[in-house]
Amino acid sequence: MIYNENILKKEKNKSITIVLVSITIIISFFIGLFIGVTNADKLPRENEVGKIINKNNPPDTISKDIDFNLFWNVWQTIKDRYVGAEDLSDIDMFYGAEMGLVASLGDPYSIFLKPEVAKEFQNELEGKFQGIGAEIGIKNDKLTVISPLPNSPAEKSGIKPGDIIIAIDGLDTTSMSLNMAVSKIRGDKDTKVKLRIIHKDEKTDQEIEITRDDIKYESVVWSVKNNHIGYIRISHFNTDTDTLFDKAVNDLMAKKVDSIILDLRNNPGGYLTTAIKIASDWVENDIIVKEEFRDKSKTQNYSSSTATSRLKNKKTIILVNEGSASASEIVSGALQDYKLATIVGEKTFGKGSVQDLIKLEDGSSLKLTIAKWLTPQGRSINGGGITPDIEIKLTTEDYNKDIDPQLNKALELLK
Repeated sequence: MIYNENILKKEKNKSITIVLVSITIIISFFIGLFIGVTNADKLPRENEVGKIINKNNPPDTISKDIDFNLFWNVWQTIKDRYVGAEDLSDIDMFYGAEMGLVASLGDPYSIFLKPEVAKEFQNELEGKFQGIGAEIGIKNDKLTVISPLPNSPAEKSGIKPGDIIIAIDGLDTTSMSLNMAVSKIRGDKDTKVKLRIIHKDEKTDQEIEITRDDIKYESVVWSVKNNHIGYIRISHFNTDTDTLFDKAVNDLMAKKVDSIILDLRNNPGGYLTTAIKIASDWVENDIIVKEEFRDKSKTQNYSSSTATSRLKNKKTIILVNEGSASASEIVSGALQDYKLATIVGEKTFGKGSVQDLIKLEDGSSLKLTIAKWLTPQGRSINGGGITPDIEIKLTTEDYNKDIDPQLNKALELLK
């Protein structure tokens, strides 16, 4: 997902999210997104009856005659005849209608977020949430793990990018919406969820029980490898990423590294401005990413004016996999276009659309696809992803043996 730098100040915020859903909370990613646990209100008693507000203010863009009495007739029929009417919540019915309206677009990246979910979504962008620490999306019509967060309950339980979730607590996911899946998976600390999954390199399924927990992490970690190679791993492009990345680069430059490995594997995205700033440490005074809107107009986003392009002369390898999406693909695509980095690993997720995150007056939010993004050379990666310059897989056998052939290849290229 990607948001502009004024996301906390403005009502509209750019996002390129992976169907996100940190199943812990968000999203995703890449997003999708998550739908929160409902706080069902009971039907009002006679002395608590509410009223419909602003019912006579329809939009002026409707192309055909639409009889909204049909909506109210269905509403009332449900209230009058539904077998579980005593447990109905008017507010949940209302928000459910909003979710259905957005779902009618058939776009997995557009979604309506109830107030409590919108708040949790914001918390996740700030690195504050509970859950299993994984992001999911719909890929090839299957509920798929985009990426587990580092050291999360999901990762510790053996969940890996590309895993297909076929059941949640025994409930088949074949026709399950992303919203429903997220609402079933996410939850409070110390509660458990059972996922039946198929690893991407296997044919048989297995059930994994995961205990939800507080998810705490820093989005950037770094180290020096082989005494001269700077290694930087970015797990999300979050609110702390820009500051941490700057600290990482300063530290590695002080240690006089002569090359860089930028590890974006399993990174589902984040703030657009952060992606631009990070890419600007390589790309000097040029386009980082383009946005193309429905009227075919384009916006070109250039290198940050405050960037010093400290890494433009450092030989660079970027590690990616199918869990790399959105902002990760923006950085990778820009550096690949300008031949400033060699991309190593597996084809990326392919999240190439842009969303506005619109905050509504009651605390809910609408995440709506409004554009697609393109690399500096005009490539659209939506659905197709970025193909690495050097393709290397990390198999289940490698994973189980703690072997990382992708990182090893990067180290070999920088030897």
